[in-house]
Amino acid sequence: MTTASPRSGPAPGAPKPAPPKPAPPAGRTLRPASEPISVTGAQSLVRALEAVGCEIVFGIPGGAILPAYDPLLDSTLLRHVLVRHEQGAGHAAAGYAQASGKVGVCMATSGPGATNLVTPICDAHMDSVPIVAITGQVPRPMIGSDGFQEADIRGITMPITKHNILVLDPAEIPQAIAEAFHLAGTGRPGPVLVDIPKDVLQAKTTFHWPPEMKLPGYRPTTRPHGKQIREAAKLIAGAHRPVLYVGGGVIKAEACAELRALVELTGAPVVTTLMARGAFPDSHPQHVGMPGMHGTVAAVAAMQKSDLLVALGARFDDRVTGQLSTFAPDAAIVHADIDPAEISKNRRADVPIVGDAKEVITELIEAMRVEHAEGTPTDLTAWWSQLNALRETFPLGYDWPADGSLSPEYVIERIGQIAGPDALYVAGVGQHQMWAAQFVRYENPRTWLNSGGLGTMGYAVPAAMGAKMALPEATVWCIDGDGCFQMTNQELATCAIENIPIKVAVINNGNLGMVRQWQNLFYSERYSQTDLGTHSRRIPDFKLLAEAMGCVGMRCDSRDQVDDVINAAMEINDKPVVIDFVVGADAQVWPMVAAGTSNDEVMAARGIRPLFDEDDV
Repeated sequence: MTTASPRSGPAPGAPKPAPPKPAPPAGRTLRPASEPISVTGAQSLVRALEAVGCEIVFGIPGGAILPAYDPLLDSTLLRHVLVRHEQGAGHAAAGYAQASGKVGVCMATSGPGATNLVTPICDAHMDSVPIVAITGQVPRPMIGSDGFQEADIRGITMPITKHNILVLDPAEIPQAIAEAFHLAGTGRPGPVLVDIPKDVLQAKTTFHWPPEMKLPGYRPTTRPHGKQIREAAKLIAGAHRPVLYVGGGVIKAEACAELRALVELTGAPVVTTLMARGAFPDSHPQHVGMPGMHGTVAAVAAMQKSDLLVALGARFDDRVTGQLSTFAPDAAIVHADIDPAEISKNRRADVPIVGDAKEVITELIEAMRVEHAEGTPTDLTAWWSQLNALRETFPLGYDWPADGSLSPEYVIERIGQIAGPDALYVAGVGQHQMWAAQFVRYENPRTWLNSGGLGTMGYAVPAAMGAKMALPEATVWCIDGDGCFQMTNQELATCAIENIPIKVAVINNGNLGMVRQWQNLFYSERYSQTDLGTHSRRIPDFKLLAEAMGCVGMRCDSRDQVDDVINAAMEINDKPVVIDFVVGADAQVWPMVAAGTSNDEVMAARGIRPLFDEDDV
């Protein structure tokens, strides 16, 4: 078995962790130890997936992976979902993982099947989503010969996987699967690829469970160093303008209850990144919103004028920091992350903490209680006065289009209000993604799914499909744009055939909206290649397209229809529903910090305005 190095290792000076254990089950108890039995490599693969607790595999058969599909037919524990494109399989696995917290699984054949997984694998890598991708490969004697449908998928994906494995011995298939699930779901989660040649799947071998895992060097640090925790607590207790900067790692660590306790103990304001929406309730008075390029003015200002940033499971992404050299210039930095490679990568940490977010926050709570017992914490009244003034002066809002067309923000706001905080919202990438992050109120973790780091158009429909399969009793709304929707809407046929009743709101503004917004602002309104024709010529007709794929199709183009069509969609639970919301073409996302500029300058419809006057600081 040939492997690449795992993505992360121990932090320097960290306590020596326990040796790795098998991955947590993905829905069921691991199979007990079994006596060796004679099987083919393909049978061994299926048995290993069953044993590790896999429930659903999204994939498409093809020549090199075909041997695995024969025993898959006999499995009573694995459900296979036949997608229409391998990209759909990868995003569905990611949606399943993001909604459930389990490891998602996708499968493809060699060559083009495997390379079609590259985008969702990279997407999962950027957003730290635990998926295992299983690919067929040409037979061992043909490797390196440019054989039919050969591609070095291990080499191709090495930079975008946490780990990848080429299995050359059929006896090592159980070990490869056990290690893949363990690596994907522990430490900083991420994608793992297992590539298996066709003749390895066909060969005779023995299956025994559990296998011995051999992962030298992979010992993620979960428990933080006590001295660093105490230093962080001292800084928090003494800060005059602290901000808790919460990233997606808090959700992945299942640390939201602990986060709330810490927030209320410190009294500090909280910002939740695009990947952390729902980690802390929007309704809580200490939540000042989402920071970054399209964040609230209060959230951007809080970070920019803070004297202490406590980053929890966040990575100082450029969409949050803006121009890095001018970001939060007066702030000391406490940076806690499970991946030591992220610490001080973009912004030097004054107090670096390597550890699992749940353990970090739990220990911070205890350390803060000690600080409070030993002295009075800093009064934050003046700080909250500034932030509350900003919240009142610059609330999120929108104007209705001057031409009387439907407001996209209103549509998304009404979906959120009618479906409620217990529904799952899955967005594509672009203007509709930002409006969904802004105008839906998130109260619970794992209710907001999107492609943050890679920004993958086409993510939403298959990810919503995977999320609905993970949580079949939940209401799942896919909020997509007319551009994104046309990239992967073929998976609606999968949803219809597999009885996966997602609800899709196509925010149809007739354009590649975010690109058009940039052309409006930075390219003198020269709208090159952004008109999709979905307004001017109604090509395609999304209502008819939905019906052709076995879904219920609806259309809405006026304000007085919005609630009726949303409520009608909410009543349909036996098949997918698609609503074509025909909205104004010129709506723009505000606020906005232009790429590469300072967070001190926030663009709004009324122009650019400094966040604070000098007298306010």
